[in-house]
Amino acid sequence: MTLNVRSVAVFCGSRTGHDPAYSQEAVRAGELLARHGVRLIYGGGANGLMGIVADATIRAGGSVTGIIPEFLKTREKMHEQVSELIVTTSMHERKQIMFAKADAFWILPGGFGTFDEMMEILTWRQLGRHDKPILLVNVGGWGDCVVAMLDAAVRQGFASAEARALLVSVPDVETALSLSGRAHDGVELPMDVL
Repeated sequence: MTLNVRSVAVFCGSRTGHDPAYSQEAVRAGELLARHGVRLIYGGGANGLMGIVADATIRAGGSVTGIIPEFLKTREKMHEQVSELIVTTSMHERKQIMFAKADAFWILPGGFGTFDEMMEILTWRQLGRHDKPILLVNVGGWGDCVVAMLDAAVRQGFASAEARALLVSVPDVETALSLSGRAHDGVELPMDVL
């Protein structure tokens, strides 16, 4: 497989969740990115699925950029073994840097923070601030409710079908990788996007 994607931002939980399939897919994500020479961009924590995907990438010989706000360095237990660690002053700066550094975005299982990151990058794409792939990796159906909420917004007249189509639900990270490699228009997300 020939890819033009150099880096993928993975949004996922600082907890592992109850289903072991979530952790297994996080391991596969890290291994797959490393095997294809794609840099992992993620939230910089050592806990939960975030830590699992980073550890798997590192073990497989891949490159990892972690981006974490100063106030979360102890709460999310900052990952000290990543290739590059960026400490920011705020959550907003963290997201801006993640968005700017990534060629594609994968949403793995997670909670409120993961939803926040997903909705912001989806909104920015809807507004034409970038044209990078956004893929929800729907491991074991964890994202069914998220997809249903987005579909309901279209049915209720609050979003267009075209905007809804900007987020693609896939069953696994292998499918996410194949769709991440498609060309995008090269629009760089400016740091002052808001």
